[in-house]
Amino acid sequence: MFRKDVKSLTEILGQCLRENGLETPMLQTHVLESWDQVAGSMVARYTTDKYIRNQTLFVKIANPALRADLAMMKTQLVNKLNREAGAFVIADIRFC
Repeated sequence: MFRKDVKSLTEILGQCLRENGLETPMLQTHVLESWDQVAGSMVARYTTDKYIRNQTLFVKIANPALRADLAMMKTQLVNKLNREAGAFVIADIRFC
């Protein structure tokens, strides 16, 4: 017997993750891991800590001048990180 409601493995896995509440943590982890690539290696050297809380990415930057430069690029970084994750994961970035 052949079923007409055939789903791809990607759809089934996505649905399973969503139902078990694991999709958002997985996407947040992907955003955190892609920070070094999106921001660049120079910024990654000065990044000491990063975490996500309430759709806001908090990034600790050791260099005050770099922190000010990144604050001006906030919107671009948010868009690039969400594009990298393939979903709307973060709405804002705070540099401390």
